[in-house]
Parts: sequence; structure tokens; C-alpha cells
Amino acid sequence: MRNSLTAPSRVRLALLALSAAAALALSGCASTPGTGDSAAPGSSPAASQPAASGACTYTADGRPAAKKVTAPPADPTATGQVPVTISTSAGDLAVTLDADSAPCTVGSFLSLAKQAYFDGTNCHRLTTQGIFVLQCGDPTGTGTGGPGYSFPDELKGTETYPAGTLAMANAGPDTNGSQFFVVYADTQLPPSYTVFGHLDAASTQIVAGIAAEGTDNGQPDGKPKTPVTIKEIIQG
Repeated sequence: MRNSLTAPSRVRLALLALSAAAALALSGCASTPGTGDSAAPGSSPAASQPAASGACTYTADGRPAAKKVTAPPADPTATGQVPVTISTSAGDLAVTLDADSAPCTVGSFLSLAKQAYFDGTNCHRLTTQGIFVLQCGDPTGTGTGGPGYSFPDELKGTETYPAGTLAMANAGPDTNGSQFFVVYADTQLPPSYTVFGHLDAASTQIVAGIAAEGTDNGQPDGKPKTPVTIKEIIQG
């Protein structure tokens, strides 16, 4: 699913039209792979409050899962700050997930990680102008793959995206799936993307180093020039 960080061609056109400070939609194939639908740049959606215990809703989206997985339980089990290591070909990324502010998002992420959904997948998108993110989480590597289900946003409406932010890509409101992005330099975006964790400073620098090598097409939006493969995601 291409989320607001969505189709590269669309983003490149937006970059030509907007200044570097302008907000660009981060599209990800959350629950509608390949549609290219995305929230309008600069839009500020109504805040979505974190779900209460037992209130998480993971809905089948009618599309084949990029990898066969079962949906997470409706009742999230993780609470507080959850340490996770995203082991990649570029190095280990130390992440802290915020299960209190985004319980359903963290529940889905951990469930997919435990089912090895992310293992062996390549981060398929890097942007180096206007917005500064590395996008991952699609086993197909095309930006159109998802887990076969979607779930609602968990937004306060005041989200910001400084360097080190871990957030969900989407194809519009309430279309989260498996794709996520790492912000490696402060980025201006509308509060449309659920923030569910943060990388430490050293890990953020690893991603910034990947970005410094540029994209495979030499453009500000493309696949990383040096492929980045997620080996596994380990909780604890």
C-alpha cells in the first residue's frame, strides 16, 4: 500500500511544487495496496484517541497478505516503553516502542515481528529532499504489500516528526498495515501518521548514513542505493 509516503512519482511532483518545509504525505501500503490513496498534504485530521484495553480492531482488507500471518489479539498486552532491536544489514537499530500512546500499533508491530513477517525484507523507499525518511515493512519491496488487515490511527493531532521518530505509513485515515518509516532528520509533516516509537541517537545516525549514500536512481525519492535488509526484529 503506498501511504502518504506514497507513489514515488507523486512525491517527486509534490517536491517540485512545495518547499522543503512543506508537509508531504507519507504513503505506505497500509491496507489498500497499490491504490496510491493518501491524506491531503498539510491536512490535519481529527485526533484519534488510543484504544482502550480490548478495543483494538484489526480488519481484513480483502487483499492477499504479503506474508501469511494471523491478526494480533484485540486486547493489547504490551504496556509502557518496550525496547526492541531492529537488526538490519546496515547495523542494529535500538528502538523504544510507546505501547501506552499507541497500544494497537505496537501490538500489531510486535505480533508481526514474532511471526517473522519482517524477516528478510528490504526497506523499499528513501527520501532525501523535503521529507527525510526510510520506509520499510513491505515484504514485496514494492510499497504495495501489507499483512492482509488494517487498523485505525492512534493520533493526538499534535504529532511532530523529529529525527529518530518511528511512525506508520498509511494510504489515508485509518489504513495502517505493516509499513512504517524512520525519520533520520527533522521533518515537517501533518499529524496524520501514528508515532509509535523512537530510535536512539546512534541508531538514527545509522539511518542518516544510509541516506547520505543516496538513492539507487540518484533522485530524491527511490530505493536506498545500498540495500537495507531487515534481518529480524527482537523484543527486549
